[in-house]
Formats: sequence, C-alpha cells, structure tokens
Amino acid sequence: YASEGNHSNATVGAGGGWCQGLDIPHELFLALGLVSLVENLLVVAAILKNRNLHSPTYYFICCLAVSDMLVSISNLAEMLFMLLLEHGLLVMRPSIVRHMDSVIDTLICSSVVSSLSFLGVIAVDRYITIFYALRYHSIMTLQRAVVTMASVWLASTVSSAVLIAYYRSNTVLLCLIGFFLFMLVLMLVLYIHMFTLARHHLHSISSQQKPPTAHRGGSLKGAVTLTILLGVFFICWGPFFFHLILIVTCPTNPFCTCFFSYFNLFLILIICNSVIDPLIYAFRSQ
Repeated sequence: YASEGNHSNATVGAGGGWCQGLDIPHELFLALGLVSLVENLLVVAAILKNRNLHSPTYYFICCLAVSDMLVSISNLAEMLFMLLLEHGLLVMRPSIVRHMDSVIDTLICSSVVSSLSFLGVIAVDRYITIFYALRYHSIMTLQRAVVTMASVWLASTVSSAVLIAYYRSNTVLLCLIGFFLFMLVLMLVLYIHMFTLARHHLHSISSQQKPPTAHRGGSLKGAVTLTILLGVFFICWGPFFFHLILIVTCPTNPFCTCFFSYFNLFLILIICNSVIDPLIYAFRSQ
C-alpha cells in the first residue's frame, strides 16, 4: 500500500495546487513510529509484569498494543528500507526488492486488520462487563479469550496475505472497506448503548439526590470519553478507507486522483492512532 501511495504521489504530483499533496518528511514517520513503539512496549511490559492485570480485558488491551506496535515497526521497516535503497546504501535485485516490499506490506496490512479487530473485541468486552456484570467471568473465560485472540491473529495474517496478493482486485478492496464499516458500526452501537445505560442510571440516582451536579458531571465525562473513542477511530482510520473507496469507485476522476496524492498523510494518521490508543485504552487506567 505504501509503495502504491508513493507512486500516486509521483504521478499526481505533476499537477498544480492542492493536487501536489503534502511533502511529509521521513523524519516525521520515524519519530511517530518510535514514540508509538515505546508507548506500546510500556503497555505490554506493564500487563505482562503485573499479575493483577492477567485478565481477558487487559490481554485484549495487550494485543491491541502489540498490533499498534507492529503498525509502527512495519512502517519504520519500510521507511528505512526505502531510504537505504534511495541513498544507494542497499543494493538488491528488483525481484528481491519486490519480494521484500510484499512481505513488509503483508505485515503492515496484518497489523492494521488486527488493530481494528482488537478495537472491536475491546468494545464487546466492555459491553459484556457492563450489561452482564454478574456473569462476565463465566462468559469471558480465559480459554475463550485465548481462542478469540488466536482467531484474530490467524484471520488477520491469512486475510492480509490474500489482500496483498490480490490488492488490485475491487472485490478484495470492497471486503476491506466492508470490514472497516462493520467495525465502525459495531463500536458506535455498543458504545452508544453503554453510554445510554450509564446516563439512565445517573438520571435515576440524581432524581433521588440533591444536588445532582456531580452526576451530571459524570454523565458529561462519559460523553467526552465516548466522543474521544469514536472520534479518534473515525479521524485516524476514515481517510485511509475513503482512499480505498475512491480507488474502487473513481480511480481516474481528477478529484479522486488529487485525493490519492495525500496517501502518506493517511499513513501518518494511522501511525498517530497507534500513538493515541495507549493514551485512551491503557494510560487512563491507574
């Protein structure tokens, strides 16, 4: 995907105005990738080291951190690989370069799919925690959590290999777009339902107590958290998948080709999501 985006930058960049895209320095990719790598390593280390965090909920957060870490590592690897080739410090046959590019793209795609999947899994886990609190430990057993995690990793690896092998196929792109929309709708429905229940409980409590200011504050805090979760998800992932939608619907339209020239910006947003995820899902937990 990244090599395809760079190609579109080169071809579309010959146009004028905003169609030239953004010249994003390699140092920004490297800096964000390193920050994300350190953040997510801290999350993984904290969960593995602390026995009190050895539960399905934190294992899912750990898997999300590993996925985000892979997003950073794969993007860093591709960026370093390209820089070494451009400066003549690495000399390879074209066939080997294409093979390496396919391997790195598969790793990127696998980390992207697994990251999206674990965001959905965490939403489902939180939903069960709230609506089936008394039965949570019987529903989300450690065995089921392990099966869920293994299934996500296996499905992500297999699907990403297929996606990279047939990435020029509109059917494959439509499947990826459909997967993103499914995750977006799933998270939207679950988090809104959870917030509605919390707001109902707060309203019931506040109607029996005076003054209700503190409960309104709690309700507002819940609304802010919900907005952050869904807003970050949509802002960071939306442009990339809109890019894929335009590839399928209008690959030669002037507006679409101009939009394609911003592909590197969409990659930056995905890496930013890997930086923000630990702040939302892990570092907010004392």
